[in-house]
Amino acid sequence: MEKDQTLLPIGTVVSLNNLNQPMMIYGRMQTQNGAESIWDYVGCPYPLGFISKEYNVFFDHKQIEAVLFKGYESPQEQELSEALSSELARFRNKDV
Repeated sequence: MEKDQTLLPIGTVVSLNNLNQPMMIYGRMQTQNGAESIWDYVGCPYPLGFISKEYNVFFDHKQIEAVLFKGYESPQEQELSEALSSELARFRNKDV
């Protein structure tokens, strides 16, 4: 994730590099099966939605090719997104 960039809101639909199926973001700052690394996002295939955990796609912001639809951004969402983005930046800087 780029410095000073906030995470995209829940409900955002994106296309990813090297993946033909659009993905809808439904989680941010996610771990995969208890791993120590944190992914920026977890998504599910769009328009199918969540099928099972086997269909989850974990990805980072740099893997996004295009934003096809941006999710709803309330004042609470903006506040949470900024807080999560700051926490993610702290976590990543700690690992450097």
